[in-house]
Amino acid sequence: MAKVKLGVIGLGQQGNAYANFLQEGKISNMELGAICDHDPQKRKLAEERYPETPFYENYLDMLESKNVNAIVTCVPHYLHPEMGIEALKRDIHALLEKPAGVYTKQVREINEFAKQKPHLTYAIMFNQRTNKLYQKVKEIIDNGEIGKIRRTNWIITTWWRPQGYYDQGTWRATWDGEGGGVLVNQAPHQIDLIQWICGMPKKVYTKAQYGFQRDIPVEDDVTTIFDYGNGATGVFITCTHDVMGTDRLEILGDKGKIVVDNSKKVNIKRLLKPESEMSATMSMHEVSEILRGDGPGAIYEEEMIEFDSMWGGQHQAVLENFAANILDGTPLIAPGSDGIHGVELANAMHLSSWLNQEVSIPIDEDLYLEELTKRREAERK
Repeated sequence: MAKVKLGVIGLGQQGNAYANFLQEGKISNMELGAICDHDPQKRKLAEERYPETPFYENYLDMLESKNVNAIVTCVPHYLHPEMGIEALKRDIHALLEKPAGVYTKQVREINEFAKQKPHLTYAIMFNQRTNKLYQKVKEIIDNGEIGKIRRTNWIITTWWRPQGYYDQGTWRATWDGEGGGVLVNQAPHQIDLIQWICGMPKKVYTKAQYGFQRDIPVEDDVTTIFDYGNGATGVFITCTHDVMGTDRLEILGDKGKIVVDNSKKVNIKRLLKPESEMSATMSMHEVSEILRGDGPGAIYEEEMIEFDSMWGGQHQAVLENFAANILDGTPLIAPGSDGIHGVELANAMHLSSWLNQEVSIPIDEDLYLEELTKRREAERK
């Protein structure tokens, strides 16, 4: 196999982006094999933009066609695991868009099925994992350069969506159509990154507001407290009604601190001595001198790095990596099995807010599904 033949399921905004990348030859080890969308009107669009590419209205027909040996799922969230399983059944490699699913039970199903197909590649589109900035932050944490984490804090409110965005389709921002709001649509990348970099919390307590500033039944404003189980805590804040938006991540360790602004700049401060040693050995006179700027010298070293990130470049990197794993076994940046962690964290946030109580991780999957089903059924009525 010289190149992977990718089938794009869903010719919406994201599906079109991937098809364009392939059409323009931006993915060196992959080509466009077929397109599928259940909307007949998309056939005309596909014929205009991708005239030589086979088009299918039923994704199972595409999987049976022999025109593709891999797929990407650019469809509503509930369908990601189902379509992934159907592809793997036919020995077709699967790349799921984020999130891996709406609830952990369905994601666990594809994870378990994928184990039966170890010769196939199963991945997820966590394109932010290819961001050099976050790779650098993870490297610093993993190397112990700022010591043990004491606190995390991420304010990510750069998701402003006007009412017109939600009015584009009846499935948008609904329990039955998308499975939630900002936690499952806009913020899954940051939810994945915070656990990928800092680890999963043991407990969460969430205050989520539903239809707070938009006419929708799902969450548009969320504040969560993380308990990492070792004394360390965290706060995660996100919403879709802040037109000015903030993207700021802080990670405090006992040997330093990392501050990320706008996912472009990272400020790293490494203490010359661990904070606990400073606390145990310094007099208040020495502390006062440091606070006045008259102290014996610096107490930390500072590094500032700025990163460039071209739109689409990260998605292209995941597609390249996905194809490389298929072709020569290059390690995956984002294995599909990793997708369950972000889904579980989002599920825990929802469940905590619904029950108005702290929720432990792993969550009670049956209780979560029961509560979600109540909301889906209420919508249908």
